[in-house]
Amino acid sequence: MPTLERHDDVFVLDLGDTENRFHPDWLAAVDAALDEVEGADGPRALVTAATGKFFSNGLDLDWLGAHPDRHQDHVRDVHALLARMLALPVFTVAALQGHTFAAGAMLSLAHDLRVMRADRGFWCLPEADIGLPFTRGMSALIQARLAPQTAHEAMTTARRYGGTEAHAAGIVDSAVPEDAVRSAAVDLAAAQAGKAGTTLATIKARMYAPVLDLLRAGTDPRG
Repeated sequence: MPTLERHDDVFVLDLGDTENRFHPDWLAAVDAALDEVEGADGPRALVTAATGKFFSNGLDLDWLGAHPDRHQDHVRDVHALLARMLALPVFTVAALQGHTFAAGAMLSLAHDLRVMRADRGFWCLPEADIGLPFTRGMSALIQARLAPQTAHEAMTTARRYGGTEAHAAGIVDSAVPEDAVRSAAVDLAAAQAGKAGTTLATIKARMYAPVLDLLRAGTDPRG
């Protein structure tokens, strides 16, 4: 399950050491961690990381299959997490040490910056291959955070990008050796910790207003 630690001005949210899929309990734990980050005083920033082979493999499809009556509520909760991270009033950096797929990839895009392992692991939006269309809110998030051609390729071909390829495509901001992923992310976050607060929150809210409106609107999984 996700855990939160603080190192000086940087909170480090470790998503876990499994596939870190978006199970309701996992979402609740991440939300509680973000409550703590938002409620803290003074300079602060957030690094979201993980341990092991995966950053996140996205939606918990097994849980969804076992709970079809809760599908819309679950999509609403995923949308809420993406919107919250996108608008968080602190600077955020995703440290992608492993595979980052589907909603996990979208969560990475909701951060201000991304650092990815250069030599192993993939960033991928596999929805075109698995027959699961993006919601309008998810589509808007991806298109707001990626260059148009990259967004088109990633969304329609389900291409798997390695670290150096993701960096070249502008999906991540740097690709570094495995042992430097988390430390590089912490350094980037620490340099921006003084910006936490209402001004940064307002900038993000206005910059991404159309995306946030779509992510926060309704519970229809198609919309």
